[in-house]
Amino acid sequence: QVQLVESGGGLVQAGGSLRLSCVASGNMFSANAMGWYRQAPGKQRELVAYITSSGGINYADAVRGRFTISRVNAPNTVYLQMNSLKPEDTAVYYCNVRNYGGSQYWGQGTQVTISS
Repeated sequence: QVQLVESGGGLVQAGGSLRLSCVASGNMFSANAMGWYRQAPGKQRELVAYITSSGGINYADAVRGRFTISRVNAPNTVYLQMNSLKPEDTAVYYCNVRNYGGSQYWGQGTQVTISS
């Protein structure tokens, strides 16, 4: 089992910045990728960014160039630095860990609200 604790959400004006953090505990031996998803009201959950254990990174087109994902291994923590925020970035952001076997774990979510 893996437990994920997120922090860093909040309310900021458009153009501002936020940094999300997610600390993972438990059995991370089989973990491959750590990342972030988001879900806006009335929309499906979508990938924001992920980073693999070997350092590979992928971003959604909507955030590429504005968001930066990073990871440290002790403790297992993934960060999402979000700059130049837009109202359309408003969503609940979820931390995600995906194992090599395909199983995955989710955090409880943290609200990010961008005012125009």
